Amino acid sequence: MNIAVNTDPVRKTDAGMLVLPFTGMSLKKNGKELLKELGFECGVLEDFKADAGEVVFLYGTTGKTASGRVALLGFGEGRKTGDYRKAGAAISGRAVDLKIGSVAVDMTGIKAFAATAKSSAASVVAAFVEGCFSGSYRFDRLKSGKTNKKTDDSKPKKIIELIIRSEQAQLAAIESGIAEGIVTGSCQNLTRDLVNLPGNHLEAADIARAAVESGERCGYEVKVFDKEAIEALGMGGLLAVNKGSEQPPTFTVLDYRPAGKASKTIAIVGKGVSFDSGGISLKPSEGMGEMKSDMAGAASVIGAVEAAARLALPVRVVGLIPATDNMPDGSAQKPGDVITTYSGITVEVGNTDAEGRLILADALTYAVKHYNPDVIIDLATLTGACIVALGYSVAGLFSNNDKLAEDICESGMRTDEKVWRMPLWEEYDDMIKSDIADVSNLGARGAGSVTAAKFLEKFIEGHKKWAHIDIAGPSYATGKGGAKVTGGTGFGVRLLVDFLKRWS
Repeated sequence: MNIAVNTDPVRKTDAGMLVLPFTGMSLKKNGKELLKELGFECGVLEDFKADAGEVVFLYGTTGKTASGRVALLGFGEGRKTGDYRKAGAAISGRAVDLKIGSVAVDMTGIKAFAATAKSSAASVVAAFVEGCFSGSYRFDRLKSGKTNKKTDDSKPKKIIELIIRSEQAQLAAIESGIAEGIVTGSCQNLTRDLVNLPGNHLEAADIARAAVESGERCGYEVKVFDKEAIEALGMGGLLAVNKGSEQPPTFTVLDYRPAGKASKTIAIVGKGVSFDSGGISLKPSEGMGEMKSDMAGAASVIGAVEAAARLALPVRVVGLIPATDNMPDGSAQKPGDVITTYSGITVEVGNTDAEGRLILADALTYAVKHYNPDVIIDLATLTGACIVALGYSVAGLFSNNDKLAEDICESGMRTDEKVWRMPLWEEYDDMIKSDIADVSNLGARGAGSVTAAKFLEKFIEGHKKWAHIDIAGPSYATGKGGAKVTGGTGFGVRLLVDFLKRWS
């Protein structure tokens, strides 16, 4: 998507669709006047209320606009940047559905929009552009097109050009917002692409390769440990989960260093289970295909590190991705096995479907021992229990540091990637005790997301600023819970980027 800015008069803005955005307040103030100026009847305003994401098309142009069609777009009350992101997603989605390749948006009211949102013009535009990337996203790389006889190849399948119309005084702010929105939006779509790939197209080696390619594009270092190196390290958790697989595991370290001295070092760890059958503790067949998304945490780490590099943030970001699939081969680990993790802590495997915490355990310990970061955050599609607690749109947050938890929650609210803090009290320790090992990977009945977090806490070597984000619900949209899209959502990228910017 090529995004350009111009200062042409609205009548002379030439595109397949001209978009006139309004908040509820600006619609009442300027709506009738602008429509009359462009030669349209004002009766449409009886139906258009400017709700966030509301779109109404106007046809029968009188020749007073150069664009082929005009759309009214609602920004809602416009008090949150999320309203602008939602609107961007709505209008770009409609443009793709209608095969409109060129879209122009009149943002000459950006100063008022930013004031209403109590934000900067750049932030408002960035949110809108992020929404445009999200709404126009389609995963069709595995479609041959041979079965769709009605496809008109002469019409564009995506938005080729997005034009943002600006006043001269706001040009710099809008260009800054566009640049930021492009980075975050495209990195989130990169994450979605990885999550949407099925298991036969994305193994552990492919996750590592995606990280290497990102590092080469954006100028940061990536190191991939193969199975032999993982064995030499003694990463017993990752190796145990991989025992049932014909595909070797990988452990990938992404290391973005800013040009100057880094203000802080932030480690982000992502669960990279490329497909989760449950292992010997086999999952039900219904819905198992969705388990290709069990590497969404890893994908979000790649997206976030790439975004940090492209934005040249002044903070060092170390991404760590343990990756494997979890399969029920004859050599697979069994319930009741006892394994020794990279930390030296022994684990009784109560359930082989509680595999994500085993591979994260090794990566968390490695992060502390080798990088001593100021902050550690892990993201993982860890438990179905978190979906039971919070549904499909909100992630569970667990942290041993109140300030860190507060900052992550605030980033979640700003970016519409909401998290809700869950307890991490000592009482839950008893639920993961083992009679024959140091700890069990299976908690007692109930509080499944909490006991999973308590398990991970054992492997951070006493680090004082750690957070675990369980993204099982919002990372993959199944159509449940009112979701309007299906497949990978890229959840976590915007959240992490906002957090990194503010901690830097």
